[in-house]
Amino acid sequence: MRCRQLFEKTSSTYTYLLWTDQGVATLIDPVVECVERDLRLIEELGLRLGWTLETHVHADHITGSGLLRQRVGSQALVFAGNDVPCVDRFVQDGESLDLNGVVLQVLATPGHTSGCASYHSPELGAVFTGDALLIRGCGRTDFQQGNARTLFESVTRKLFHLPDETIVFPGHDYRGFTQSTIGEEKRVNPRFASKSMAEFVALMANLDLALPARIHEALPANQNCGISPNTY
Repeated sequence: MRCRQLFEKTSSTYTYLLWTDQGVATLIDPVVECVERDLRLIEELGLRLGWTLETHVHADHITGSGLLRQRVGSQALVFAGNDVPCVDRFVQDGESLDLNGVVLQVLATPGHTSGCASYHSPELGAVFTGDALLIRGCGRTDFQQGNARTLFESVTRKLFHLPDETIVFPGHDYRGFTQSTIGEEKRVNPRFASKSMAEFVALMANLDLALPARIHEALPANQNCGISPNTY
């Protein structure tokens, strides 16, 4: 399996392009403003796009999954914990996805939102964590049914049980980092390292963050696969 990490600078979002010799690609967390870039790269690599896969319903950017489906016929997949009736298929916790050779294990990792999932690739030795686990941080827990206790359990009892050498590919980064490892984050992530659940909950309760600038546009659009009258 091959992996290419792509970046959208306005929302600091990472999109991941995965493919094998079968020639059918999967995009994790595509961004609508980057659809032309992604399709151009897919064509240059001699691939076709078969699937888009979301880690959660995003509040800070609009997914490109619906537009990609319109353009090239790709299928939109979302974790079953989300209210997204436009999708082609919901994926389940513990499911092993085989997307034309791109094999991913679905891990429910709620807490940032109630419907977050991470995708583990044993072949790559990597996990795509969305906003559940960031490099030296994690997603906030103060909207979309977020819950700090739930996120602490998702990270410490599920993601941190992956092998230490597992590469962490996050959904965002705001400081210029591109990847980490599970062992690194267990050891030095200031949100989790040597923290009790009570300490984590108190920390998350006092972040005092402004809402994402696009939340009122992004949430309804993403519940419709990124297609809304105000999107294009």
